[in-house]
Amino acid sequence: MGVTIAREDVLGFRVRAQQLDRRNGPLSETAVFDAGVQDTRPDGGLWALAIRGVDVAALPGDELAGVWTIRGAPHLYRRADLPAVAKAVWPWSEADAGKRIFDAAKPLREAGIDALAALDVVASAMRSVVTEPLVKGEVSTRVSRMMDPPYLRFCRSCDATHLYELPFRLAALRAGLELQAGTSPPVLEPIPGFEPAARTPEQYDVVRTYLRLLGPATPKQLAEYLDSPIKEVKAHWPADAVDVTVDGETRSALSADMDALTAGPARTTQLLGPYDLYLQGRDRALLVSDAARAKVLWPVLGRPGGVLVDGEIAGTWRPRKVGKKLKVQIGMWTKDSARLRGAIAEEAERLAAYRGVPLADVDFTA
Repeated sequence: MGVTIAREDVLGFRVRAQQLDRRNGPLSETAVFDAGVQDTRPDGGLWALAIRGVDVAALPGDELAGVWTIRGAPHLYRRADLPAVAKAVWPWSEADAGKRIFDAAKPLREAGIDALAALDVVASAMRSVVTEPLVKGEVSTRVSRMMDPPYLRFCRSCDATHLYELPFRLAALRAGLELQAGTSPPVLEPIPGFEPAARTPEQYDVVRTYLRLLGPATPKQLAEYLDSPIKEVKAHWPADAVDVTVDGETRSALSADMDALTAGPARTTQLLGPYDLYLQGRDRALLVSDAARAKVLWPVLGRPGGVLVDGEIAGTWRPRKVGKKLKVQIGMWTKDSARLRGAIAEEAERLAAYRGVPLADVDFTA
């Protein structure tokens, strides 16, 4: 069964591993880049960096790049890391590629087209089309004209036939394309001098990264995080992973992290963005055991942010505009105090400063 790790220790380990207890730190030493910093707005990637002590206002404009990677979601990375990231996030096998592209796999399979080969075909077409900044819809239209029927589907919402969404997104980085910062709808543009790395550096290995930042974990949890087959994840499980027990379940941790896993709770108060990495683990019941609260934190649409207090999700928060000011509505799940309210109010001030607006109010009645 391995060493038993208390739930509080697991949460403390994740807080420290993800540097949520760090008030100041350079971009070069920011650990969450190894997994990618999901940049789903509002309060996405840059806010995730800000609460980990990065001075985002002082970042050079070209140091970060946004690309579609894990689950086809937009993520921020250090620009210099993109070749390694492209290699790390590419499917391991035909079975893995088929699982990651979901419903796009069936027509390809029926036509005798391998999913991995199809992704390369889409990437080649996208590379030929995007030679300058181009809005996503126009890229899709032009690439769709180049593709055979198994690559295409009729979209009722668009009333048009175009590429399946996930092959389009997963092939973009392979094609050497990034998302132009601050654009909605997204604009794609070529990454200067891009070429995927020949091998995956250990730092960006998706299995090791998950265990380092969201461990201890099971292959099933990681498979759900990646949208990959469990068999493929098991085939890439690290040789230096050791068994531990968390809440009666056997999981794995990297042997190098065993001391850190018993370091106890971490003290910090943060307003986590809705898609912060801390909320992305696939063991949601460990983080929020109450099913009703879990539904509030992870609804299908319109996620709130999470109020992080010493490793625990103590409630939710939502931003509201009041004229040109920001109001933060807090829904606490645990008993608060004047001291805790003060700490949360400080984080709300920090959020308002990040957004560049005055803070109107912090409402604890939500």
